[in-house]
Amino acid sequence: MPYVDRQNRICGFLDIEDSDVCGKFLRRYFILDTQANLLLWYMDNPQNLAIGAGAVGSLHLTYISKVSVATPKQKPKTPFCFVINALSQRYFLQASDQKDLQDWVDALNRASKITVPKTGNLSPTTDVAKPPYKTEIIGGVVVQTPISVNQVRNE
Repeated sequence: MPYVDRQNRICGFLDIEDSDVCGKFLRRYFILDTQANLLLWYMDNPQNLAIGAGAVGSLHLTYISKVSVATPKQKPKTPFCFVINALSQRYFLQASDQKDLQDWVDALNRASKITVPKTGNLSPTTDVAKPPYKTEIIGGVVVQTPISVNQVRNE
């Protein structure tokens, strides 16, 4: 079951399909680190590993395009399985139960979601104080000539 650690990361054990042997799943300890924008997996909980033992795999959250429950057609004999689509690769992971499965899928989708700020929070990108100007192409070169307010009214 995923839990939140002291560094506010979502952690827990999942089984990941071995990239060398199709259908063989390996038990790994996963850390969803939204601050570092990474999904990391280790042989065991890093607290139980030797000092300096690093992650055995990682995935940048920005590369994730979709996380969904695996269909029976994709993994017919693998219960509680979900798939992470990232770049041109698919990662199949297996949770221990339905709640665990849904928690991980929701957390990964939230973490990999691209958010766009609301229009009300954006600062204006146009420079209001810029004086009016006339744009012409002279000899293949774009020339911006400042114009006075009187010229604008006369044209």
